[in-house]
Amino acid sequence: MAEIRPFRAFRPAPGLESRIAALPYDVYNRQEAKQAVADNVHSFLRIDRAETQFPDEVDTYDERVYEKAKELLEEQISKGEFIQDAYPCYYLYELVMNGRSQTGIVACASIDDYVNGVIKKHENTRTEKEEDRIRHVDALNTQTGPIFLAYRDRSDLQVLVGKNKAKTPLYDFTSQDGITHRVYCIDESEDIQSIQAIFKDLGNIYIADGHHRCASAVKVGLKRRAAKPDFTGEEEFNFFLSVLFPDSELMIMDYNRVVKDINGMDTVEFIEKLSEMFTVEERGSIPVKPAAKGEFGMFLEDKWYLLTAGEELRSTDPVRNLDVSVLQERVLQPLLGIEDPKTDKRIDFVGGIRGLKELERRVHTDMRVAFSLYPTSIGELFAVADQGLLMPPKSTWFEPKLRSGLFLHSLAD
Repeated sequence: MAEIRPFRAFRPAPGLESRIAALPYDVYNRQEAKQAVADNVHSFLRIDRAETQFPDEVDTYDERVYEKAKELLEEQISKGEFIQDAYPCYYLYELVMNGRSQTGIVACASIDDYVNGVIKKHENTRTEKEEDRIRHVDALNTQTGPIFLAYRDRSDLQVLVGKNKAKTPLYDFTSQDGITHRVYCIDESEDIQSIQAIFKDLGNIYIADGHHRCASAVKVGLKRRAAKPDFTGEEEFNFFLSVLFPDSELMIMDYNRVVKDINGMDTVEFIEKLSEMFTVEERGSIPVKPAAKGEFGMFLEDKWYLLTAGEELRSTDPVRNLDVSVLQERVLQPLLGIEDPKTDKRIDFVGGIRGLKELERRVHTDMRVAFSLYPTSIGELFAVADQGLLMPPKSTWFEPKLRSGLFLHSLAD
């Protein structure tokens, strides 16, 4: 039983949406963010990554950075570059990538549902990454990055979504990466009540992407509760900005691995050891994109190989049965000595959006071997979360990415 509420969004004034909308703050390093902001002075990245407004010697987490973010947001609001709707609404956010459409409901989810496990997670979070967004939300008194949530599809909800997508969109633009973004408003009271009732009957909701932003939003809310003993639960800080998508429309891409060396072995010895667990087929120069669960591509010494896991490598445990776990437990840890992929400097991760050519490029530059994986499924994500378990790091790569700056949730009551 989830509480999913409409809210009064701050959103770009019509005509500015394509310039303000920005990729999530955490897909950039500092120099990339600085360049993106230099290329577009309206980009919301200026606010999400306000260190771009300072010389490089100013620390990313300097107090002045958060003060600057607040100043920039207030300036844009005062100029009318952001507007706020008069009444609480739901919104629809449709993204179209390569002809495939996914439509989410933009709303506010409850921090209590997160604390009580109605909203389920599948990743651990790191304290230092949480602290950054806690300070950002506190300084701006606004949540700027939507949490990407998923739910099991419901036909009655799809009917309401389809009805409201027949309206004229508030925004309709295509970003530089070719993704089309459309936003619609759901403001009819009957539709709003129906959506609230459906989510109360829906059961669990799952964090697909944005675990750190979600944990930070929750901690801000709990901190403000502690400072206000007479809180009612209706204050805006009790809820966090979200976009909720049906599982049937989501696409998870592969999240691949590259490793600096093969742990002192030569190529022949390494392949012999792999052959004890996998069927190994040489594919030469033809890139191997796994076509099924249990298949892995490997690029080594300018050759591609297809590795196929036998049934004996499978598990009834939903975490150990993930292909990312099979690779870690059977290859990366015992053969290549990667004990902790979160901290080991010998391994790096490459999102599937970059393609297999990026794996070849990395092996030709700073790495020795690359592995391509079959994508984790949304069903596997749900199974892990339902058992209260956690996936290995870098198990899922969702595309397309939600843009920041299209919807802001003010914590001012």
